Amino acid sequence: MASQCWRMLLSASLLLISLPSLALEAPTGQVILEITGRIGATNTQTEAHFDRDMLEALPQHSVITGQPWIDGQSTFEGPLLRDVMQAVDAQGETMSVQAIRDYKADIPLSDAQDHDVILALVRDGAPMRIRDKGPLFVIYPFDEHPELKTNIYYSRSVWQVARIEVR
Repeated sequence: MASQCWRMLLSASLLLISLPSLALEAPTGQVILEITGRIGATNTQTEAHFDRDMLEALPQHSVITGQPWIDGQSTFEGPLLRDVMQAVDAQGETMSVQAIRDYKADIPLSDAQDHDVILALVRDGAPMRIRDKGPLFVIYPFDEHPELKTNIYYSRSVWQVARIEVR
């Protein structure tokens, strides 16, 4: 009986040692993004909250592209959506991306893996404000990949992003 207890204790200890750290750093500024659902890394009881500094601490990328909602081309900067999903240890297949004003779009996680989709914080060198489709805007590299210039991908280009639920 004692040997069974030791084996169970050893097995539990090995499991705990092999688990990755599941905690994110807590935001110190205003939260601009909440991620919920099937995620393994959180900084609240069940969610991952990000302030601007946390998102800027991720590797930053830029894309120059046009869109149907903005005249001409713009340069957008921010972390890749796949890096944000990696930071929260996303375990699902779909991201339900919700805007401040309740617009929602389902984006397959595979989009973030297959394309350099940016969660843009900056447009043409300036932080995006709510009136400028900010503070966060899902940007596909439309001009680099003309096959993305369809209503399906346009509908996934959510602006004023506030929340993502991983399913």
